[in-house]
Amino acid sequence: MYYYQIDDKPAASFLPELPFPAAERRVPAVFLTVGPVTRAAWRVTDKRRLAVPEDVRWLDPDRLGPPPEASPEVLSAIQNGTLTAVNLRHPRWRDALSFTAPSGEKKRVHLLAVGDVGGTLLTALKLLGGDVISAIGICDLNEVAVARWTAEMGQIAWPWDYDALPEVEPVTMDRLFDCDVFIFAAAKAIPAVGSDVKDVRMAQFAANRPLAESFARKAREARFQGLFIVLSDPVDPLCKAAWLASNTAPDGTVDHLGLLSEQVQGFGLGVMNARAACFARQEPRFASFLTEGRAFGPHGRGLVIANSIRHYDDALSRELTEKVEAANLRIRELGFKPYVAPAVSSGAMQLLLTLRGDWHCASVPLGGVWFGVKNRYTAHGLETETLRLPDALFARLRETEEQLAEIL
Repeated sequence: MYYYQIDDKPAASFLPELPFPAAERRVPAVFLTVGPVTRAAWRVTDKRRLAVPEDVRWLDPDRLGPPPEASPEVLSAIQNGTLTAVNLRHPRWRDALSFTAPSGEKKRVHLLAVGDVGGTLLTALKLLGGDVISAIGICDLNEVAVARWTAEMGQIAWPWDYDALPEVEPVTMDRLFDCDVFIFAAAKAIPAVGSDVKDVRMAQFAANRPLAESFARKAREARFQGLFIVLSDPVDPLCKAAWLASNTAPDGTVDHLGLLSEQVQGFGLGVMNARAACFARQEPRFASFLTEGRAFGPHGRGLVIANSIRHYDDALSRELTEKVEAANLRIRELGFKPYVAPAVSSGAMQLLLTLRGDWHCASVPLGGVWFGVKNRYTAHGLETETLRLPDALFARLRETEEQLAEIL
């Protein structure tokens, strides 16, 4: 083990002769690694994550092979939850060290598009976000919609406690990234109710991808330092498309000088988790999900619902997954677009949990894809939950990882 000094932080590494001042042996705050340029920094919860590039195996470190030798000082930092790993190949790794957890200060949120999803999300954030949101700026090509929602939200207040809820105000395109959180909720095309489109989310990808990419490039130009949240469908491949676009120079080369991958999250898994819980409350045979279950993967094809981690039943879990995947179709059969639950369960609730530093459901960078998992931002970096996964469940996660990689 080798010890260095990174600015004011003690660091350790498996790598000798790094271009940093050598330091005495002590408990490190930073661990220096070299690997594929995806995630720039992360909170270390298992020493095996220090030696193996990220992929779906990170969700179950027991699958990462033999643990590397680590000094007592490094093990102490891991046990205390205070070790941040950084990838020195990422040109913005120093920036990644400062991109950790939301602070105690209230955040400014900007929302792009106040259509069905955006308007519902806005309402929920206005009512529920007073403890963590200072103001919400809204932007839309339809100026009348912006004026309408600004007026409506301005007329919502608790009597005699008029400063309890965040203010809502219009924001222009040139100020779109003057914020702490940017939410992309724009959609260029949504298949109409009654259409014969079988996979609505993937039908939206071709239409929404150029739009997401254009705003990701704007984030790069603005040197945006906050969270870039994708709420539009399909959230998982759109996250990757936005990240790639942001990190591509005008000459077409990928230079990784745009958004850090850990700045980008996709909010689609929350409603799938909530739908699974809904069915579990209705049908006793799914009840184990309420205390032992998990949701993984994308908001759509490839979703994995586990009835239980400790007592996993593959057939039961696949049946529950199918019910969850089809739940939105039931709303469409009633003649409505299924946007209320996604806007609240995937959007507002997950954002509020994120800003509070709590565990939440979202798609995060995992190797070459964005993968829905339970995760949180901490003072020491982005942390994804680790579990001992049954073989049958892990095989499903591998399959989903491959499917997502095929998309983009």
